[in-house]
Amino acid sequence: MNETASQGIIENADSVTDIVTAAMGNTTNPRLKQILLALVRHSHAFLREVRLTDQEFEQGHAFLKEVGLACNDLHNEVVLLADVLGISTLVTLLNNSNPQERTSGALLGPFFRGGAPRYENGANIAAGGSPGKPLFVRAKVLNARREPVAGAQVDVWQASPVGLYENQDPEQPEMNLRGQFQTDEHGEFYFRSVRPAGYPVPTHGPVGPLLAAQQRHPYRPAHIHFVVIAEGYDTLVTQVFADDSDHLNSDVAFGVTRDLVGRYELRDTGAPEPVDGSFYTLDYEFVLAEGTPTYPVPPIK
Repeated sequence: MNETASQGIIENADSVTDIVTAAMGNTTNPRLKQILLALVRHSHAFLREVRLTDQEFEQGHAFLKEVGLACNDLHNEVVLLADVLGISTLVTLLNNSNPQERTSGALLGPFFRGGAPRYENGANIAAGGSPGKPLFVRAKVLNARREPVAGAQVDVWQASPVGLYENQDPEQPEMNLRGQFQTDEHGEFYFRSVRPAGYPVPTHGPVGPLLAAQQRHPYRPAHIHFVVIAEGYDTLVTQVFADDSDHLNSDVAFGVTRDLVGRYELRDTGAPEPVDGSFYTLDYEFVLAEGTPTYPVPPIK
């Protein structure tokens, strides 16, 4: 019998891990090899720690199957599961490890879509008739030397004041509360919207019962998503949270870091354009680290 590698015959549970890792010894891609070997070592250690029963193993299979079946063009349960387990946030922060020198990253989330409409600075991303108080956002993109970054591409998206993204809500027009802007020569971009609301993550799939079993609420604090892409800089995927929002200290997706809490200020005068009644403003600075830009893959269409 031809074998590509000598693995050995399994004698008992103690021999399994070494034999499995030996079978991967010919992996030619060094990074893939590193990841797979670590995955085997840590997952096998997990199994030894919890002593997973056959029935629990079957339940785990069924859960992962349901996670996959819950995905469609408008919903990504895989991303949601990674979010509520803190995996998305940990990966993001491990790749954005110098908050003193750059703005912290935050998870992309399951609602990012590609192809958002391009707007000129000052445009309104909220369709006519959208409920909620007006919100005027003015932001600046800087490098670590506090110099403006001109020509950066900025994707923006948010939930509505009723706590739904447009792809979840048949009452909202296509691509409502989404937009793409470009920073000017001063590194600034600015737009009008409506103040977002906090919201529960979808619980119709298997993530819902998982949260219930942990006695966890499904809510995220109010926030706006930003992806900032500029030549010569690492791509920044982040969120800016409302400082007066509920659940800042218990975000179900663990996305809140201190530097991402922005001041959503309620005002009665001084709006950049005419409004009826009071309005909110948000001013924020994004600091980029030097590097190579990447382009996030949208989890939904």
